[in-house]
Amino acid sequence: MFISELFKAGRAPVFSLEFFPPKTAAGWNGLRKTIEDLSDVQPGFVSVTYGAGGSTREQTIELVAEIKNSTGIETMAHLTCVGSTREELDSILDRLEGNGVKNVIALRGDPPRGDATFVTTAGGLAHAVDLVRLIRDRGRNLCVAVAGYPEGHVEAPDLETDLDYLAQKVSAGADLVITQLFFDNTRYFDFVDRALAKGIDVPIVPGIMPITNLGQIERFTTMCGASIPEDLHNRLHEAGDDSDRVTRIGIEYATQQCRELLTYGAPGVHFYTLNKSRSTVEIIRRLRTPPI
Repeated sequence: MFISELFKAGRAPVFSLEFFPPKTAAGWNGLRKTIEDLSDVQPGFVSVTYGAGGSTREQTIELVAEIKNSTGIETMAHLTCVGSTREELDSILDRLEGNGVKNVIALRGDPPRGDATFVTTAGGLAHAVDLVRLIRDRGRNLCVAVAGYPEGHVEAPDLETDLDYLAQKVSAGADLVITQLFFDNTRYFDFVDRALAKGIDVPIVPGIMPITNLGQIERFTTMCGASIPEDLHNRLHEAGDDSDRVTRIGIEYATQQCRELLTYGAPGVHFYTLNKSRSTVEIIRRLRTPPI
């Protein structure tokens, strides 16, 4: 199934999950348990990341095929421009399609670990829009998602320019947008309003990361240019090293955040799970239970 079909008018909100390929056998076993736990909440689809610099390319292909074939849950593979020629990207797409994968998210990708800037591979692609065009120009029968940045991409000079880039990706043939993580819903609603004014009329799915560790989320937000509201930041600092309390705060905050997003029109929520099940399972169950 094309994931874009899940977002047709009148359907229930779509809850989706993101995983990353583990690096160890123990990690794979843990992820399989997480997928089993999360399958109980019946996600609309799951996505699998590509790793910095395309470092987990083979594992991504393996994992999306395993999830789709063993659970029946629809999958989306991350695909980046990093370290690949056009011919290599075509070959990866052949393999994904050969495994029954019908959905990809087209990304430029982060530089390989240790590199400060993105460098286009000889014979490769420079931008996500080029990857969208490659897929469409080859006539592949795929649903294509792209990334959106409510607070702007860290390399974009300003929000308007960043939105112009997104408009180009949609014009090139993207079917939906999944946003970078954020913690202030006004950022998302403003982003959607500006996107609509720009003529971007595909579903824009908010990306939410349940907080389980303050130091970790501070690193993530620094890297991606997202911000943490002061009140939330203060509450997390007060929790200190009490990991259970931090997790509870993360669940409560994300649940409230998601309720507001869905109430005011978000087509679903994409959860960045970090390969953990507890918080995401609890949040989705709460969202499916009407508040008293």
